[in-house]
Amino acid sequence: MIKEMLNLLMTKKAFFLGLLLEHIQISLISIIIAIVLGGITGILISEYKKSAKPTLGIINFLYTIPSISMLGFLLPFTGIGNVTAIIALTIYALLPMVRNTYTGMMNVDDAILEAAKGMGATKRQLLVGVQIPLAMPVILAGIRNMATMTIALAGIASFIGAGGLGVAIYRGITTNNMAMSVDGSLLIALLALIVDFIFGRIEKHITNKSHNKKISRITKGVIAVIAAGLIISAIMPSSKKGVIQIATKPMTEQYIIGEMLKQAIESQSDLKVKLTQGVGGGTSNIEPGMESGKFDLYPEYTGTGWNMVLKRKDFYQEDKFNTLQKEYENKLHLTWHTMLGFNDTFGIALRKDIADQYQIKTYSDLQKLNGQLVLGAEYDFFERQDGYDQLVKTYNLSFKSTSDMDMGLKYQALNSGKIDIMPVNTTDGQLASSRAVLLKDDLHMYPSYQCGLVVREDTLKKYPELGKALKKFDHILSEECMQHMNYQVETEKKEASAVAKAFLKEKQLLK
Repeated sequence: MIKEMLNLLMTKKAFFLGLLLEHIQISLISIIIAIVLGGITGILISEYKKSAKPTLGIINFLYTIPSISMLGFLLPFTGIGNVTAIIALTIYALLPMVRNTYTGMMNVDDAILEAAKGMGATKRQLLVGVQIPLAMPVILAGIRNMATMTIALAGIASFIGAGGLGVAIYRGITTNNMAMSVDGSLLIALLALIVDFIFGRIEKHITNKSHNKKISRITKGVIAVIAAGLIISAIMPSSKKGVIQIATKPMTEQYIIGEMLKQAIESQSDLKVKLTQGVGGGTSNIEPGMESGKFDLYPEYTGTGWNMVLKRKDFYQEDKFNTLQKEYENKLHLTWHTMLGFNDTFGIALRKDIADQYQIKTYSDLQKLNGQLVLGAEYDFFERQDGYDQLVKTYNLSFKSTSDMDMGLKYQALNSGKIDIMPVNTTDGQLASSRAVLLKDDLHMYPSYQCGLVVREDTLKKYPELGKALKKFDHILSEECMQHMNYQVETEKKEASAVAKAFLKEKQLLK
């Protein structure tokens, strides 16, 4: 395992370095904003003491909100990407900053303040020259704790397409690549330790010398310029001229398709592609980004578009495609431009030993084991119209218990016996190597999920060469082909980009 981790770090050092720099940028901006806002708030409530209790109460309340819930709340207002991640991280960083600043200010000896007043110090001089310097050791301890916590928490940024080392963790889980997940986790831990050490040295230096030395104006200016540059670079939208923004869901096959699109488009045109891989929440986060212009195209499935995007109550079949297309164009100004040719519908997989023992071959056969099986599934399976409730209703099933888990962990849980049964995608690469049997949907519960490319209409008009490149993907893939490529990534541990490149070369789509 260690050898595999080290080898991965060496072979993908550019990938990890890029994620590390993104992680530092997002974390540092959040830390700087929290220091400024939290410091000012802490000073103000120490001066106006009646506001201290309600202010700290509000900040404490925000701190108790789970990070995923906070992101979900912010998404409708600020969208996916850096801005939302920075806002969320800043909110969590405010508590230690405000609390330590307030505590430090309140613990300054009243006798010292009275002596300063007796010597004729103004209120401003008292604040800047006496209170803040004396409170600085406590404030710095708060900054140190807050900075370490922010770096660790910044891993959630990848859930909303904001980058950072969380990308490696999440991608590793999704593609069954434990080495990548561990490498990402260790790099975050190492970065947090380094930052803790640096702030510890700063704290020691300033604590020892705060009474006889001041930070030079030049140093202050440099810090201000760096901070401003970081904030502007993260928050200001980058130029998208000639750049196609592609998003993919956190699924192995979508990583592969995303790489195919990037390589083919850049090979066949002068366009550049920015690929945002594995956006957490999938359709629920990507589709709003498509409408807002954050993304230009992404791979989607017809059944998902029908139920999750158009909010239709009935189940999708391919004879409804024209209706699907018209509603996308009229309501969303998006179009199903190219169909890739494979149907990645859902299925139900049962542990092979159980299937063999009880002769379970179809969904209806599961009634023999009602109340005895543990079902594990990704979170949206319990919410979607063709998910848990529909399965139970259609086949009159009941389970011993259910477990919510990331889709990348289901196979590990089933292979280790933690769960007995799970929903799967029929193109999953791990199906071939797992201890699972894919059951037959004998009542035809699941609708069609043909995979296609959803594209913004204005992007196609602006870049006609994009449409020409995408048309070459028309019905280029089959279920067997997609499952084989998924297997290469998930089981044989090949890179998605390498698998995509080999396929494109075989199809002569790379110039």
